[in-house]
Amino acid sequence: MLSFAVAIMACAYLSTGLGLNGHVPSGLVVYILGFAVLMAAAHLTVRKFAPWADPLLLPLAAILNGLGVVMIYRLQEAGRNGNAGFQISTLTGHAAIYQLMYTAVGVAAFIAVLVVIREARILQRYTYTLGTVGLILLAIPALLPNSLSNIQGAKVWIILGGFSIQPGEFARIALAVFFAGYLVAKRDVLSLAGRRVLGIDLPRARDLGPVLVIWAASLLILFFESDIGTSALFFGLFVSMLYIATQRTSWLLIGVLLFLLGSAAADLIVPHVTERFTIWLHPFAGTNATGSAFQLVQGLEGMAFGGIFGTGLGQGLPYHTPLVQSDFIMTGFGEELGLTGLMALLLIFGLMVQRGLRAALAVRDPFAKLLAGGLAFVLALQVFIIVGGVTELIPLTGITTPFLSQGGSSLVASWMVIALLIRVSDAARRPAPQPIQDEGLTQVVRAG
Repeated sequence: MLSFAVAIMACAYLSTGLGLNGHVPSGLVVYILGFAVLMAAAHLTVRKFAPWADPLLLPLAAILNGLGVVMIYRLQEAGRNGNAGFQISTLTGHAAIYQLMYTAVGVAAFIAVLVVIREARILQRYTYTLGTVGLILLAIPALLPNSLSNIQGAKVWIILGGFSIQPGEFARIALAVFFAGYLVAKRDVLSLAGRRVLGIDLPRARDLGPVLVIWAASLLILFFESDIGTSALFFGLFVSMLYIATQRTSWLLIGVLLFLLGSAAADLIVPHVTERFTIWLHPFAGTNATGSAFQLVQGLEGMAFGGIFGTGLGQGLPYHTPLVQSDFIMTGFGEELGLTGLMALLLIFGLMVQRGLRAALAVRDPFAKLLAGGLAFVLALQVFIIVGGVTELIPLTGITTPFLSQGGSSLVASWMVIALLIRVSDAARRPAPQPIQDEGLTQVVRAG
């Protein structure tokens, strides 16, 4: 399956070159060989340190990562080397090479997680340490001046010179560990029922403290960093893991209600959030289509232009959409691969989430169960938020698409998430040790 994933990347890369100018891309061997070596290293690590792991997780991540590199190569070639279109100002002529380098860093992080963390429950020892680290990572961009943290209206970056990193991508993993450790210790208390309203057992008022604290923290992120996506992921991660731990629907209802109230308040208070709601509701009204909603409208028109089967790799016009290589990369795939290709990508994400949830169901350790369930759900939520935003289903946010979007933070963090899911699935699928047949038997001997 991993070989098949690499072969799909090779075919897509070849198709892109032929679609651009009718020639085989000059860097075909370098890209494919480099990617194949990285995937082989990841495969050998899994065989060595997690031999019972789910065999689908690594190939699914590989195919998404490979297609992401191909699309970034296609976008960097627009307007360069005699190709049609115009150059994307936010994309250098070596973006695909950089993305391959980020892939190498991500695979190295993947290997490090599998080598260092032999059992997921080891992380439970560092519950509050990692919780503190996660909160610090989330808070840093809000404390920095706009020149060092603000891109496109969202203060979620750390920018130093020509280097930028999105600490929230790594904070999500640290906070998932914290939530899992905290809920394992407190789930019995949080599971206690209070009053019954309309057939639903509401939690006791005294137990609402944790969810209110997390809600307040997510609102602070929304107000100070002007980022709906990070706030939704942070709060959604906690509520989903709380539901997994307690199995009480009332926590889900309370979580959704609190987030809707917070979003409505942010719409009235934070100008950047207000603008996102406006272009979501009225993208084509007045001057929105050529102003604040230009990026969204261009993405929608690109997907409409692609139709059912797409224009073909290298033959569309995705470079008309600003930041198509990051926030709007799904619209680029929708234009050149069509609705069929877009559904295939979503199916791959769905399979990845399903395998993560399957590992969570099968593993016995309660901490590992919560951790895998939370990571799988937040992966699904991240894809839903970004795809829902670019397709006008929900207000647009500035988060990335896992494995596909340009950038190192998201890619490295995504590989670390897959490593943790592989570690949990290895524990879940590992056969129980066989009892020693002669254990407990005694031997009678004649004395004298």
